Formats: sequence, C-alpha cells, structure tokens
Amino acid sequence: MSFLDQLNPQQREAVETTEGPVLILAGAGSGKTRVITFRIAYLIEHKGVMPESILAMTFTNKAAAEMGERVEKLVGGLSIAKPVISTFHSFCVRVLRRDIEAMRIPSTVPGQPPIGHTKNFVIYDEGDQQSVVKSLLKRFGIDDKQLTPRIVLGRISWAKNHMLDPQELYLQSADPKTEKIAHLFEEYRKELRKANALDFDDLLLEAVRLLKSAPQVREYYNERFQYLLIDEYQDTNRPQYELMRMLAGDRHNVCAVGDEDQSIYSWRGADIRNILEFEQDFPEAKIIRLEQNYRSTQNILQAASAVVANNVRRKGKNLWTSRQGGTKIGYYEAPDGENEALFAADWIARYVREATEHGDTPRAAVLYRTNSQSRLFEEAMRRYGLKYHVVGGFSFYERSEIKDMISYLKVIQNPDDSISLLRVINTPTRGIGKGTIDTLEHLALETGLSLWGAIAEAIKRQLLPPRAVASLKNFQQLIDDARAMMAGTFVERATENMAPALSPADASTEQTATEPEAQEDATAFDPEEFGNFSFDFGEIASPSSAFDREADPQADPPAADDTGTPIGAVPADFPTPAVSTADVLKFLIDRTGYIKILEEEDTPEAYSRIENLHELVNAAMDSRDRAETLDQFLDHAALIADADDYDARAQITLMSLHAAKGLEFPLVFMSGLEEGLFPHSRTMLVPEDIEEERRLCYVGMTRAMDQLVLSRAVYRRRYGTDLPEASVPSRFLEEVPGALIEELGIRRARVGTAALSRSPGRSSGYDSETNHYSYEDEDQSATWQSGQSGRNPPASKPTVAARAYNSIENIAEFFASRGKKFSTPKPVIQEPTGKRGFKPGQRVRHPKYGEGTVYQREGEGEEAKITVQFPRFGLKKLVEKYAQLEMA
Repeated sequence: MSFLDQLNPQQREAVETTEGPVLILAGAGSGKTRVITFRIAYLIEHKGVMPESILAMTFTNKAAAEMGERVEKLVGGLSIAKPVISTFHSFCVRVLRRDIEAMRIPSTVPGQPPIGHTKNFVIYDEGDQQSVVKSLLKRFGIDDKQLTPRIVLGRISWAKNHMLDPQELYLQSADPKTEKIAHLFEEYRKELRKANALDFDDLLLEAVRLLKSAPQVREYYNERFQYLLIDEYQDTNRPQYELMRMLAGDRHNVCAVGDEDQSIYSWRGADIRNILEFEQDFPEAKIIRLEQNYRSTQNILQAASAVVANNVRRKGKNLWTSRQGGTKIGYYEAPDGENEALFAADWIARYVREATEHGDTPRAAVLYRTNSQSRLFEEAMRRYGLKYHVVGGFSFYERSEIKDMISYLKVIQNPDDSISLLRVINTPTRGIGKGTIDTLEHLALETGLSLWGAIAEAIKRQLLPPRAVASLKNFQQLIDDARAMMAGTFVERATENMAPALSPADASTEQTATEPEAQEDATAFDPEEFGNFSFDFGEIASPSSAFDREADPQADPPAADDTGTPIGAVPADFPTPAVSTADVLKFLIDRTGYIKILEEEDTPEAYSRIENLHELVNAAMDSRDRAETLDQFLDHAALIADADDYDARAQITLMSLHAAKGLEFPLVFMSGLEEGLFPHSRTMLVPEDIEEERRLCYVGMTRAMDQLVLSRAVYRRRYGTDLPEASVPSRFLEEVPGALIEELGIRRARVGTAALSRSPGRSSGYDSETNHYSYEDEDQSATWQSGQSGRNPPASKPTVAARAYNSIENIAEFFASRGKKFSTPKPVIQEPTGKRGFKPGQRVRHPKYGEGTVYQREGEGEEAKITVQFPRFGLKKLVEKYAQLEMA
C-alpha cells in the first residue's frame, strides 16, 4: 500500500501538486506536518527529485527535528543524501558561515583588511545586545531610566523586521525619543560590526542582503534548491518573506503551509499580509484547504470557530471533525485569582487520578495570557502535590555561570567581541577594576580598536599601573593559550614562552621536562568531576541535513561550489581544531579556578552552579560527538529557544498561550478571560490587535482534544493596588455559543468523559448557593483511595497543605524553586481586635471584604477559625481573634 493511501482527498491533492506555487491553508489539527513530510517523500520517491534539492524551513528546532525523523522513516533507504530541513535562523547561519565574506568591500586605507563581517562572526543574544545599548546610553549621557535598553532594542528590532535602516527610521520619527533611538541604532550597528557580531534579526537581514548583492551566491542557491517548503507561513516577517522570494528563483516551486487564523506573532514582526496576499505575489498559485480536524471534538471545534469567525482579516475555512459531540465547554467564574487556580488544580488532580485508573496517559495544560499568571497556578499545583512543568522558565543558557563560560568561548573564537570580553575580563576576579576597564574603553574609542586591541596597546605602551598591566597580561595569555589549543599550536606557544627563561646551556634538557609539564598543567582537569550527566542539547537542523553532512565521513559528498567547498562545510583554509570544545572548557574552568572558587563558597547554590558547569561540558562533549566545531557549538547555544522547552512526557504543563501553539492536550484550562487581561489592555484600541488576540483565543481553544474549561476571576489583584479590582468578562466568552457552554461551580451531574468526570459519591466541593468552589472543604491529599466517598470529618487535616496556601513560607518556596532569592520578613504581630463568638448564619462586617455571612465555625477559644461567605470575594477562612470582625 502506498503511503498516499493514508491521506484524505485534500491532503493528497496538497501532496501531489508539486509544480508551481501552492498555498495550503491548514486548519488547526488538520495534519499539516504529515502533508509537508509526505510531500517531501512524494517528491523523492515518485518524482525522482534529488533529496538535497529540497529545502524545508520552519520556526523551531523541535519542529525541524520532527520533520526530519518523519521523512527518514518514509524514504530513509532510498538515498544517502537528505533534504535540508531547518529553522529560518539556522539556515541563515549556514549560508552566512559559507558566503558572508562575499559582501566585504576593500578598505580605502592601504594595508588594511576588507570591511565587513568574516565567517567567524559571533551571535549576540539578548543579554549581549543590552550590554551594547547600555554602553551607548552611558557614552552619550542618556538616562537609562527615561530610555531603557529594552525599549531601544525593541524599536531597533521592529525597524529590522520591517527592513528599515537607521536613516529611514529617523525620517519616519515623529518625536525626539524616536530620533534618539535612530541615532543609537546607527551606533549599535557600528559596535556590532566592530565586534564582528550579528544579532538574531541580523541573521535574516544579512542573508537576504547577501542573496541580493551577490548574484553568484543567489544563483548557486537557486540551482541548489529546486523545491521550497515554508511551514507556519502566517508567522513569517518581512525578511523571511524576502528570503523566500530570493530562494524561489524563476521556478516558483514554493509550497507555503499556514493558517491565517493562527497568526499570533505580530509583536515580533510577523506580517499576516504575507499569507493573505499570497495570490498577489504568485498569481498562478493554487489554494488548497485542509478542513478536516483530527484533534478536537465537534463541540470544541464549533466553539473555537464561532469565536474566530468574528474576525474580518481572514480567508475562511469550514473546519469539521468525525468526533461528533463531546463534552460541552466548561466555564468557571471564580471569586478571585487564587480560587481560580485552586479550582484548576482540583479538577486536574481528579482527572490525573481517574485517567490513570482507566489506564490512560494523563496530559493537561493550563494556558494563560501572560507568564506572570503562572505563580498562582504553580502554588496551587504544589498544594495538591502535583508535579508540573513550566514552559518559558529560566533557560539553562541564561544562567550566569553558563553565560560566563560561553562568553569565554566567544572571545576565544573572536577576540574582537568586546561585549563578551567585558563580561569575562574580571570573571572570576583577577584584579582588573572599573578604572582599568574605563581606561581601556576610552583607548578603544580614541584609536578605533576593539577592546582586545586596546588591551595589547595598553600593555605595549604601559598606560596603566604595573599591577593592572600584570593582570591584563595574565588575561591576555589565558585567551591566547586557549586560542593556541584550538589551533593546535599550544605546545609550540608554551615552548616559545619558556625559551627566554632558559639559558642556552640547559635549554635542551630543561625544555624536555618542562614542555609536557606545562601542557599537562594547562589542560589538566579531573575527569571524575565531570560525571555522566545528561543534557538534551537540541538540534539546530535535522541531524541528517545536507548542511551537517561533514559530520559523517562515510556519507557521499554534497554539492559543492566552484571552489569545491560543500555547502556549510568549513573551508580548506580553516585550520582543523586540535582539541574539542569540551577540552577547551575544561582548560578554562581549571585555569580560571572557577569551580574552586564556588567550592570555597560551600553553599547549595554554589554546588548547583558547579553542576551546571559540569552539564555545559557534557553538552560540549555531545557537540564533539557530532563532530561540530566551536562556532557550531556556539550557534547551538545561541539558537536554543523557549519553544523547545516543552516536555511531552509531563502530565501537567503550565504555559502561555503563545507557547502552546502547535501542541495538543486531552484537557486544557484557559484562564483569565477578562477584559484587559485577555484581550490584553495594550490591544484594546487597535482593531487589528484585537483580531490577533481573538486568533490567540482560537489557538488556545483548539489545543484541547477532549475537554476545554474556560475560567475568569470576578476580582483580581492588580499591581500596585491594595484591594482586588472587579473585572469584566472577556468579549471572547460572549462569542462562544451559549448552547455549547456548561457552567461549573454548582453541584451538577457528571461533566465530560469518564476520565474527566467527578466521582458520584464524593463531595464536589461546590456551594450551591454561591456557585463558587469551596476549596477549604476539599480533601486535598496527594493520593486518593478508591471507593472513598463523603467529606472528611472536620477534625481530619489535609495531608499536603501543611502551610497556609498564601503563607509567606509558601511564597518564599515558590521564588526559591524559580532560582530567585527571597528573604522572609519578620512578621509584625498585631494585637487581636474585633468581637468573638460568631456562629454560623450571623451577618458580619470585615474592614477589607465588607459584609458577609458566617458559613462555618471550627474549634473554640484562641485558635477558633470561622469561614465567612463574602458576596464580592467568595469564601474566606479567618482566625477569629485576628479577623477584626464586627456584627453587621
């Protein structure tokens, strides 16, 4: 049976239409990845297309790796050559590593090298970019509180994504602030050029500029790639669009796959017009719609389609599914954000238990509009003893000790990288203070040298005190020794350095003894310190990519240019490293004494940092096993993204709606559906932005396979306010057909399928009078006994919630789990005020929550607790002697 028989008619048409431009409008859950991979397999197996002439580009390393694996399964035995499956940025890095020097122009100064970037450029991450802008703000005397580096970089990135240079940005400016940013943009470009560095936006821009300005390079790629596939086309920005146009050549064999209803990244430059106006770019284009959804039930699909149908800027699709019916969309209206989170945790806990009992693999997600909403859900999950995974947390490569070592490697690769050099010049402390650094920066500015060149000049001219010069010499020698290791000339360098100290008489004997000793000292590192740790380093492109073919010495040679250099390969004139990146890292850690200093701290945090350094060396060893060079290792580190943090094995995932795109879960909670939060307050005044928020809602809803629950808080605490503020229901709630909604929060019959319904004999924890979830009455233990029913006696205590939910200890534990320091303040003990002896049913008044009714009383005397139902705030459990209650 042909693999084409596994496709529905629309999918098959999309696969078999291979010639000319094709736009595939793939609705959510319609199998677009299958279409892309089957199309690649069809081109190779049925059309006889050479695999290396196919280029597929997507947005995440994970998606590229998955495509590569699927294609390998389909056509793995047909050819040694493989199609190129890569992210946009990874593809551009490979192109620039090969051909960026084609854009260099001769210097007007005799004897000076050509102007422009070289092949060993470094990639600046967000931290590096901020360091550049901070130094510029300082240089020009601009207050970084009025014009922050983040604002400057955001505007610069916006300009780059719209392909505007500093002069064009200046001409478009309508206020002094934008004019300043335009000037800073120009200086920022100069600083990056001087450091031989590119930021992420530059990777796309420079690749496009290369293809436009170097006809021979463009012709090479047009000839090389005859079939082009673009995934997630609705998320492309202007440079990515231009790149696609340049690579398409005259054949126009472009297959763009996307969904205009899932265009949610305009804030980072995505232009929905690229997909809406595809036919204007390619009048001969064929449009194919994939409308059968294989993920969600009919109710979920119908609700999501009803919401997004309110948008104007769309091509339109009629999604349908064979999974008719299904449970209704759950809706819970919580009194506050804490209650909303506890409701989600309780529901998910029961779902996990019951799904496990039925032999299913539970997977649930809590989705929110902003990452700041995660705290309440994390605390609620911990209260229920549930293990969860947060996507978008603190990245491994953002940890300070990792950034230090990566910066060392960047300086070794490219000493002119002044930003990385500034980070490590006195890390760990080696006696190079602020005064010395200021002198070096002034010298670099006056002479036009990089900071590395200024160090050599300062040493040569003795411009600094002897102690500072000695420290700079030590640092200079450290970097030069590491560079010599990479070049394979470390022994010769060590010999030269020691030769002046030896007399001619004993040089022959002493050199023999000293040389191996020096080499051993320089590279020695206790291998036992670096145990067998594991670290998933990710993939920039498919490991079978034609770009990475040099890693396999048995593979057939790929297509080469006129000089005989395969695409992506290191040119013959580049020296082959004598040692691996892992060896150099061990050398740096040993020579700098980084781990020894951490060991002397003797704190849990210090040992955690040591483990992180061990892990970095493991990552470098993995890189060595892939036969990667130093620049390829640094490219990997730079291109790892949050989207690749998702763990498919996690039972419970907390993530933003943006991060959830492309994923699916049997149970999905969408929280915070309130005006000003979702849709976000920043989007309220622009119709196009509101439409994008609605598309984001559609994306969130279509992540659900079996059960979708929407929730909001009637009152939510905002930043800077003492009391929670009343919220307004999101307009998106009103756009869901009422017949598809089932309100939660009152005692009802079973909701959903067996894995999602509540046990019939057990208290649901809902107050039928108030419609609010009474979480204080729930059994919140980490485990449940089958057959348990009824509410626990008042005397029994929860097994998980040993501390109060919002106690200072709980909050401190939360911040500690996220790697942040939190000092527990000393509590101020207030004298008890207010009356006592309240009984259930009595009306009371609270200074914060207003009037309410006593619902329950527990205990007597000093430790008596009362539960009060406040109409505006829901149920609150209070210690009576501190409650400050009065009779109403």
